Amino acid sequence: MTGVPCLACSNKMLCAIADALATDNIDQALELGLLDSFPEIVNGVCRECDARTRIIIDAREARLHALAARERYRTREARLTERAESRARKRASVTPQTSVAAPSLPPAAAAALARAKARVAAKQRAE
Repeated sequence: MTGVPCLACSNKMLCAIADALATDNIDQALELGLLDSFPEIVNGVCRECDARTRIIIDAREARLHALAARERYRTREARLTERAESRARKRASVTPQTSVAAPSLPPAAAAALARAKARVAAKQRAE
């Protein structure tokens, strides 16, 4: 680097964000404005600052991507919850239809059962 610092070297905020990222302190980098930083608009950076800006850009993009994924997940969960509630409401509103109760036995079995009951009743009367 020459005696004159580049524009990124003189930007204390970018240096502080890069230092926080270098120590894996994402929370501090976020508090310092990681998501709102745009180091790519700084032109004429030195080699050291070029590496710093690349780290900031990569970290910002990864964080924005994660935040977008979290929002998609929350939207999906809300949509699935709404569908489940809608289905539950539909199930609750549908009343079972009361139809004429069909005999539980087929006609031939019902007739055989009736004959058996008649025989038992006849035996009981005969005794």
